[in-house]
Amino acid sequence: MSYEDKNLTCVECNTTFVFSADDQSFHAQKGYTDPKRCTSCRAARRSGGGGGGYGGGGGYGGGQREMHAAVCAECNKDTEVPFLPTGDRPVYCSDCFSKRPQQQSSQRW
Repeated sequence: MSYEDKNLTCVECNTTFVFSADDQSFHAQKGYTDPKRCTSCRAARRSGGGGGGYGGGGGYGGGQREMHAAVCAECNKDTEVPFLPTGDRPVYCSDCFSKRPQQQSSQRW
């Protein structure tokens, strides 16, 4: 089946957004319904800004994760981490952390 881009109206903010032909094909393959919210409203809903759904905020408790300020030990950039740094171990920003080699489970703290 061939799809054409179509305009939809967001149920949250009433803006018009494009439901692309590629997205329509993907939704059809997965058995999804057409989206009801624009990209911005979907992102806000996923990050906990909207109600209902799966609780929002992520994590086991379902609430917002408390973030703590830190300075990356690699690049000295200010960053935030989801734990309280104690100073006895290096803290890395997400970019530097993802560049570090993976450690074997026997070598972990």
